[in-house]
Amino acid sequence: MLQYLIDLMNRLGNWGYLIIFLGAALECAAFLGLLVPGESLVLVAGFFAHRHVLDLDDVILVVVAGAMIGDNIGYELGRHLGRDWLLHHGHRFGLRESHLARAEKFFARHGGRAVFLGRFVGFARALVPFVAGASRMRYRQFLIYDGIGAVLWGVAFALLGYFLGASWHVAEKWVGRGSAIIGGALLLAGLAVWLRRRRGRGMAARGE
Repeated sequence: MLQYLIDLMNRLGNWGYLIIFLGAALECAAFLGLLVPGESLVLVAGFFAHRHVLDLDDVILVVVAGAMIGDNIGYELGRHLGRDWLLHHGHRFGLRESHLARAEKFFARHGGRAVFLGRFVGFARALVPFVAGASRMRYRQFLIYDGIGAVLWGVAFALLGYFLGASWHVAEKWVGRGSAIIGGALLLAGLAVWLRRRRGRGMAARGE
């Protein structure tokens, strides 16, 4: 199977980048992330870059561009169509009301940061851009959080697939798990920064 995919990508040439772009974009624009984890595609693309079938820099650019465009389409769909439309037509994408409720709860809990954090959470990655648009989140705020999240996500998973490319069996085990691990690491880093700042404010208040 692996050799077949490598041969297929070799035959496709530069068209392979189009497939990667569409996969990254449609994850949020067409809610495909509810069916197939987006990191799977990026890991595979990184693996092909390791095999010199694709160029790593081009893979990262294509993935980040696709992710941002897909998120923006999801945002505009939410802004113009709203929650009721998604509930009515969501069954076509494998969406259940419980999925949307989880995404809305995630967005309510984290606010604007949910756009960034949701990039590393499977169900949220596919739905949070739509929820952000339906909630009338300011577009500038959405774009900033989305851009940062898309860049970090694209770079992290493309490099992960690249460095695990020597052992595809190992890479396969990361599919569906990588987002949780990388997202957890980012949350821990953010918590450490917050605690450090809080400690600094406390010391300043005491005049230390």
